[in-house]
Amino acid sequence: MREFSRIKRLPPYVFNAVNALKIDARHRGEDIIDFGMGNPDQPTPAHIVAKAIEAIGNPKNHRYSASKGITKLRLAITNWYKRKYQVELDPESEAIVTIGSKEGIAHLALALVGPGDIVMAPSPTYPIHTYSVIIAGAELRSIPLRPDSDFFEDMATATKQAWPRPKLLIINFPHNPTTQTVGLDFFKKIVDFAHENDLMVIHDLAYADLVFDGYEAPSLLQVPGAKEIGVEMYTLSKSYNMPGWRVGFCVGNREMIAALTQLKSYLDYGIFQPVQIAAIIALNGPQDCVDEMVSLYCNRRNVLVDGLNRIGWQIEKPKATMFVWGQIPEPFRKDGSIAFSKHLLKEAKVAVAPGIGFGEYGDDHVRFALVENEHRTRQAIHGIKQALKGI
Repeated sequence: MREFSRIKRLPPYVFNAVNALKIDARHRGEDIIDFGMGNPDQPTPAHIVAKAIEAIGNPKNHRYSASKGITKLRLAITNWYKRKYQVELDPESEAIVTIGSKEGIAHLALALVGPGDIVMAPSPTYPIHTYSVIIAGAELRSIPLRPDSDFFEDMATATKQAWPRPKLLIINFPHNPTTQTVGLDFFKKIVDFAHENDLMVIHDLAYADLVFDGYEAPSLLQVPGAKEIGVEMYTLSKSYNMPGWRVGFCVGNREMIAALTQLKSYLDYGIFQPVQIAAIIALNGPQDCVDEMVSLYCNRRNVLVDGLNRIGWQIEKPKATMFVWGQIPEPFRKDGSIAFSKHLLKEAKVAVAPGIGFGEYGDDHVRFALVENEHRTRQAIHGIKQALKGI
């Protein structure tokens, strides 16, 4: 068997063990309630779909597009930032369209770092935040992101102890999977620290809109000087129910945007133009669809967390994201998150994501994605109650 060096550096995909069992159970005809993948289950808003259909009918939109995104979409992106965060951005030099945020993060890491470079990222975290570093050939330093630790202080210590000094920091707040949130003061500390240590920052703002109970998620770019050190990623997948459309963007630092633009010019011709036109309508059009989505996730969160608390699995309600991050009940904790996920699948007919899949510091947790309706969620709680008998 041939070996491929870049592929060899990638660890086994730990979600596969649970996914295989889930598929086998469904083949046996079992009804599995699936909270495993953060895959939105609602339709894309009708006005966005209608615009895409109209645009598909125009033969001019069937040609190659621009790898950095069409001008009108980049203008819609920068106007969206100005309305939402009062942040001024140049659509020509400070914004680029990406094929979802995942592609943007992966290719930006590839453009910015390589062998010998050190990159810091939280653990646990969304897998592309770490795997993009590995694919790029750089070295990863995982910083614990846990309630019993201070992420910023641990990051500062890791920076002082590393040689060569870290070149890049990848963060994500509101955070997937832990649902942790931060205020603007946190980003001010990050920007100051990045300036002092010649550090670039990628902030993944995928869950900007999915916020509850009065919390508002800040943007890194609201901090003066942030554009000098970093960029922010956003995706339309969650807020606008467009996961399969694969459209997102990156904004901020001109040099980092230019690097991504140059790399992408070799790799793709951009997203299918009707998708970009639909994205313009999403960003510029009525935003009540976003409010409805937030309300739906909030209700699902309440049903799930209230139900779990009622049966003895104590979990705090998250203030943001479309996830619930639950510490494994103590009697099951020592066996780790894969074993517990398999237990829930077998005994409760409920699929969750094992925390180890998000990094070593996540192994005492599992993640629920709020992608099942309230009736199915109540059904899942009944099954989980049976699976946790005796705790």
